[in-house]
Amino acid sequence: MGSRVSAAAHTDRAVGVGPPDTLLDSSERLSRADLRDQQLANLQNTLRHAYDNVELYRRKFDEAGVAPRDCHALEDLARFPFTTKADLRETYPFGMFAVPMEDVRRIHASSGTTGRPVVVGYTENDLSLWAEVMARSIRAAGGRPGHKVHISYGYGLFTGGLGAHYGAERAGCTVIPASGGMTARQVQIIQDFQPEIIMVTPSYMLTLLDEFERQGIDPRTTSLKIGIFGAEPWTEAMRQEIEERLDLHAVDIYGLSEIIGPGVAQECVETKDGLHIWEDHFYPEVVDPLSDQVMADGDGGELVLTSLTKEALPIIRYRTRDLTRLLPGTARPAFRRMEKVTGRCDDMIILRGVNLFPSQIEEIILRTPGIAPHFQLHLTRRGRLDHLTVRAEAKTDASSDQRESAAAAIAQTVKDGIGVSVGVEIVDPETLERSVGKIRRIVDSRDQE
Repeated sequence: MGSRVSAAAHTDRAVGVGPPDTLLDSSERLSRADLRDQQLANLQNTLRHAYDNVELYRRKFDEAGVAPRDCHALEDLARFPFTTKADLRETYPFGMFAVPMEDVRRIHASSGTTGRPVVVGYTENDLSLWAEVMARSIRAAGGRPGHKVHISYGYGLFTGGLGAHYGAERAGCTVIPASGGMTARQVQIIQDFQPEIIMVTPSYMLTLLDEFERQGIDPRTTSLKIGIFGAEPWTEAMRQEIEERLDLHAVDIYGLSEIIGPGVAQECVETKDGLHIWEDHFYPEVVDPLSDQVMADGDGGELVLTSLTKEALPIIRYRTRDLTRLLPGTARPAFRRMEKVTGRCDDMIILRGVNLFPSQIEEIILRTPGIAPHFQLHLTRRGRLDHLTVRAEAKTDASSDQRESAAAAIAQTVKDGIGVSVGVEIVDPETLERSVGKIRRIVDSRDQE
């Protein structure tokens, strides 16, 4: 198998570089002016639909002193109230639905591990829209009709598996619905069925890589050419690790159940320079997470999304808690890009006055010899002070001396680079708890002490 182009080779690609027009749908060929006209018309319809059919929106709009008729330009959206996860939990299970239940064809929900789950519904048109944006995402990643797609996202109430499944079918691909778990069997399936594409969380891809190597298989010899990774933040360092170990293109996909599921935005394989948001269906804003003010394109803040074409669950100015910034389109010029999400407002740890994100720890761990890219951050309280322990998995062949020196190196690098002292524990491989292919990054035990 010939070597494929790495992420680093794409960093200097010129603006406007993209695929032939024959691979783009009509919306991807829109001008920005035509797209904005379409967005405004759909936004006005969505505001009316939400106000007329969802009691929570009617109350929130009235309390804010705004009505759908007040939206004359896209910038007027800033006058409307935000929607939060608490709003969706308050209306559990079906209070956010804007259509009669007989028009709902599918229901998904979050895990609800921190309270009531978030429930989302889809009409027949919503399901078709979801399949279409997922198919567009797969094409942008380099997928083509006839490719076999190995899907390791979890199936069930979680939106990842079924969202990827129907999108791959819509794109003309052959689906291998592996779901999560049974790692050794998944390796065997990849070896036997020879898929070109894998869709999975980046942390579970690393688990699969470890299993390939445990079985004595060089991952670079597999049939995989494209990895579409999402459902959790991941860094450029992790991209480089995956691309080097697998010899494939690793691209990012973004979505969340509250908006539709995966398929809200997709990184294009031609440039790998951030995720193009499918703005014909999802309108993005970035706001200052403290002042709530809308930020100019290019300035960092919290991503806020409004659905433009959904029927069952229209959502207005949803606060994603994801930190990013908006940039001009490149491979898909009609659509703005969002920078890769590597942190969340609610994942920021303030440790003895220092702001710290899991992505900063991840970058340090990926540079540390003998350590696998699997870690957790454990917060405890010692007396009146918060304490953070980094628990990281060793690689299978790491010696005791390597583990000891790695722990010291991680602690020192965190101290030097971030400015705070942490404890470090190196644990055995496959020790840390995983859920739906993801590792729970932060374990906060401060309130239990």
